[in-house]
Amino acid sequence: MSAKAAAGQATPRATPTDRTEQPEQTEQPEQAGLRHTLKRRHMQLIALGGVIGAGLFVGSGVVVRSTGPAAVLSFLAAGTLTVLIMRMLAEMTVARPAQGSFYAHVRESLGPRAGFAVGWLYWYFFVIVVAVEAVAGGRIVQLWLPDAPLWAISLVLMALLTATNMVSARSYGEFEYWFSSVKVLAIVVFLFLGALYVLGLWPHAHGGLELLTSHGGFAPKGLGAVLTAVVPCIGFFTGAEIVTIAAAESVEPERAVADAIRSIVLRVVALYVLSVFLVVAVVPWTSKAIEVSPYAAVLDRLAVPAAGTVMNAVVLVAVLSCLNSALYTSSRMLFALTRNGDAPRGMSKVSASGVPRRALLAGTSVGYLSVIAAWVSPDVVFAFLINSYGAIALFVYLAIAVAQLRMRRTLEATEPDRLTLKMWLFPWLSRLTVALLALVILTMAVLPTTRPQFWLSLLTVAVVLTAYEVRRRRGTRDVARP
Repeated sequence: MSAKAAAGQATPRATPTDRTEQPEQTEQPEQAGLRHTLKRRHMQLIALGGVIGAGLFVGSGVVVRSTGPAAVLSFLAAGTLTVLIMRMLAEMTVARPAQGSFYAHVRESLGPRAGFAVGWLYWYFFVIVVAVEAVAGGRIVQLWLPDAPLWAISLVLMALLTATNMVSARSYGEFEYWFSSVKVLAIVVFLFLGALYVLGLWPHAHGGLELLTSHGGFAPKGLGAVLTAVVPCIGFFTGAEIVTIAAAESVEPERAVADAIRSIVLRVVALYVLSVFLVVAVVPWTSKAIEVSPYAAVLDRLAVPAAGTVMNAVVLVAVLSCLNSALYTSSRMLFALTRNGDAPRGMSKVSASGVPRRALLAGTSVGYLSVIAAWVSPDVVFAFLINSYGAIALFVYLAIAVAQLRMRRTLEATEPDRLTLKMWLFPWLSRLTVALLALVILTMAVLPTTRPQFWLSLLTVAVVLTAYEVRRRRGTRDVARP
């Protein structure tokens, strides 16, 4: 282990929210062995591309087919909730920048048990994402290489992006910069072409918005379907918080986070809501083509040559971007967990370029095993893995929101000058966000389509909390008895 990685614990500081354990002072990334190698342009595209995954290009079609044109409202509601959560997270991150971002904030505000749970749940979420995206990418590549086995393609994709992450954080940032650039460019071009069609400026286009109401009305499945669709829509936005984790390795961490969060409203509206609006305005929501690939369906309607091939290429880039970010994020979260003894200290070892390679390989190994499970037992083991992480992000977001309520009170009393970026209308809007998150989670528990994900995710939480109790009883240092 390097000297930097083994740096001692920071000076404790008492807070009114945790009397059993003294939270640590914020430690600069260099002390932890990391490097400030992510530039501002990297951070901007990491933030911009963090919410653009394959879910937008493919999964949004399922929401449209189950909701109708009113799916726009579902995405708007989910996007608004995401904006509120990210604003709360940004307040804490700018006030108390820390390795592991919300893991450190939750641990300080809600105690070591909550921090342990949030850190490991988030790590588990992204190591499963690694496998899911690798399999999804393999299926797309298989369209061009039909004789190649899916498992082999998936493993190759994982190996390639693991190699890029092993080099340095800047290598990750550079790949993500170009991946995100392609995704954003694709959305911008799509918005431009769709707007031309709706305005009647596209060749042979009638224009207008009659498709929003001509097939059963704007909300043909009722308001209940619109509210229900908010649950999967929130999942599409997962990843917006990655920028706060990457901030620890950026040249200007506080400024990078502040800029990213301030622009998230524009990103949510432009990239998701407007693009989904154009989908339902150009193609009838009843079209089966929308469920397969909504954006390809629009391009087909516009008679764009090779629309299917173009969208497959864009979706592949989106998948690789998500895979790249998942490898990075899982490794940094595992690395952060070592700071308080919440993960084996061996995972804190870093390379000369500041990469926690052991932590990276740990996540990659789980990803490999999951991909093999997708090949050997797709309907049992892999299906279990998919369902067991379905609600994890919502649990983490709920913990972030509660932590912000606690930390804001502490900061106002002890360090008000650190509150340079504040949550709007505190505390009422923060409380409303907590209530809305709880409502979404409760909805998952009730809906037949999401109930298995909720209960298996709850099982995952139970396993993590059991692991904490085992660790606590063994007397691992830095863990206070509740």
